[in-house]
Amino acid sequence: MNIHEYQAKRILERFGVKIPRGEVAFNADEASAVAKKLGGLVVVKAQIHAGGRGKAGGIKLARTPEEARALAKQMIGGRLVTQQTGPEGKEVKRVLIEEGLHIAREFYLGIVVDRSAQCPVFIASRAGGMEIESVAHETPELIHKQFISPSVGFQAFEARKLAFGLDIPHALIDKAVQFMKGLYRVFVEMDASQVEINPFLLTEEGEFYALDAKVNFDDNALYRHKDLLELRDIDEEDPLEVQASRHGLNYIRLDGNVGCMVNGAGLAMSTMDIIKLAGGSPANFLDVGGGANAEQVRHAFEILLSDKNVRAVLINIFGGIMRCDIVANGVVDAAKSIGVRVPVVVRLEGTNVEKGREILLNSGLNFIVAAGMKDAAEKVVQSITRRP
Repeated sequence: MNIHEYQAKRILERFGVKIPRGEVAFNADEASAVAKKLGGLVVVKAQIHAGGRGKAGGIKLARTPEEARALAKQMIGGRLVTQQTGPEGKEVKRVLIEEGLHIAREFYLGIVVDRSAQCPVFIASRAGGMEIESVAHETPELIHKQFISPSVGFQAFEARKLAFGLDIPHALIDKAVQFMKGLYRVFVEMDASQVEINPFLLTEEGEFYALDAKVNFDDNALYRHKDLLELRDIDEEDPLEVQASRHGLNYIRLDGNVGCMVNGAGLAMSTMDIIKLAGGSPANFLDVGGGANAEQVRHAFEILLSDKNVRAVLINIFGGIMRCDIVANGVVDAAKSIGVRVPVVVRLEGTNVEKGREILLNSGLNFIVAAGMKDAAEKVVQSITRRP
């Protein structure tokens, strides 16, 4: 789950991580009032779930409350287009008004899980304020990594090692260490999947601040943090992904044209791979899980057909706990209730597979039944190429 910058900063503050003074504003008048409270010189920051806001004009300096009002009026209600939003952009519904600071140096700090090393990794760089992907590509020597043992935790000597790599002045090393340890506490105690501070700021007064903050949480751990659910902004999420989550489905929209309905993440990945191998392109990752019922299958099928980019659907189910006849009934019910505009290829294997295939063949609908995964992928790609 993603949250806004201003929400992430409030969480960081609870763990002793220093943030600039600031408040969120939902209209121009509120922005002006906050700027006046902070002393006039402020930064107006558009709040959307996407990076690259500065380059897109979503972060601007205001020297007076009147300038803050004008900038907020310009941003709120407009659409901000960044590399991460796509060409359609995202509507700005709120801005963060923060005090201006005297910048001495900018760094980068981030914590993610390194799946190959099977542990968290703390990443630091002197090239703060820049896209870390560009830094990794162009000047990889500026990136420092510290792998962290989950059983031992993030140690002070490891934080000092990173601070030395950033060339932080010796007198400020302890402050930097405390800042980093606070970030790691957020990562662990809040079950985060990513904590990123870019830039991690050193002011002329010798203080460290999280000038920006991006925190993502592991959805599987949200049951332990009911308060975090209140921070979810569904306006920032794909409507079909929101709809899927309401029915207990795992759905991620991609940029292809073959809708995929499968049960199990491994089978989903294999299905997308074999579609690519057959010359097609998956439009989504939709996993109904191992114990879905006919109602969930019906909702999954409706979600697939709601995507205007989908030109064909591949249903690839291995019946274990989930019986193939339940899947077939759900698909038939959905197809009859909402109508099918595109070819539907179905591959069923496992529990009650013969009964499931019989339901499909006797449905009166024009399903394409495949003999295996390779056959299914080839048939779904062929069905698209044959259509005008």
